[in-house]
Amino acid sequence: MGFDACGISVAVQLEDDARRLESWLSKGFHGKMQYMENHFDLRTDPRKLVPGAKSVITLLLNYFPEEKQAASAPKIAKYAWGTDYHYVIREKLNELLAFIKANIGAVEGRGFVDSAPVLERSWAVRSGLGWVGKNGNVLTRNAGSFFFLATLISDLELVADAPFSTDHCGTCTRCIDACPTEAIVSPGLVNGSKCISYLTIELKDALMPSGFEGKMDGWMFGCDVCQDVCPWNRFSKPNHEPFFTPIPEILNLSLAEWETLGEEAFRKIFKNSPLKRSKWQGIQRNIGAIKPPEGLEG
Repeated sequence: MGFDACGISVAVQLEDDARRLESWLSKGFHGKMQYMENHFDLRTDPRKLVPGAKSVITLLLNYFPEEKQAASAPKIAKYAWGTDYHYVIREKLNELLAFIKANIGAVEGRGFVDSAPVLERSWAVRSGLGWVGKNGNVLTRNAGSFFFLATLISDLELVADAPFSTDHCGTCTRCIDACPTEAIVSPGLVNGSKCISYLTIELKDALMPSGFEGKMDGWMFGCDVCQDVCPWNRFSKPNHEPFFTPIPEILNLSLAEWETLGEEAFRKIFKNSPLKRSKWQGIQRNIGAIKPPEGLEG
């Protein structure tokens, strides 16, 4: 199916993760992402999300690009350079489930990719794929962290992989030190409401909150700083997924060209792109937040 790694764990209630999630929510670190408060029981127990579930299959799909953005282009997180990963991975999960049914028989299951109450990172660690780094991302020793997490919850009873039990961040604090908005509160704990990805994508307010002036570091959509500085990402290799081929405008448009890009053109160019989540109005707001003051351009 083109996935880069696969791990299996037993479908059980995630008691420790439930406590951590409850604490994270109580601190308000989810900002205005109210949906994070919904379906708490489903998030922490896959058997309630998929009745009869016995196994959780976690898959990784690399998205690290070979190309680079032009120096004049406003920064866009690498995951958003090509076709929206939801479309790509959902199709692969459907293919995988069809393959399982064709080869094993009557199997029930549901695939999830960042669109349902599933604690993907917890399952990735439980299935032996990697550990949660100080930046809150799942890290692997052979490929870093530039990959998507997908989950297939099934009533198929499978032999589970051993959980990943070690941490390989050591004394390194590069991600914590480099975060432009100081969103990484402590190792592995991220205040989502201060994260540039949240501010430029999830936050739907017409104006950027005060206190972030001059801290956006040129990021127009998402942020990769904590991944770019991570030593483990020196092992990242370009992906082989045709759908993740970068949209030329993402690589090449300057800030001034983005500013003059009309709404109709935006909708046409980015109809299958993650950028449509912010909508044209959101992109224009983000441009305003990273645009240098008058007279300081260039």
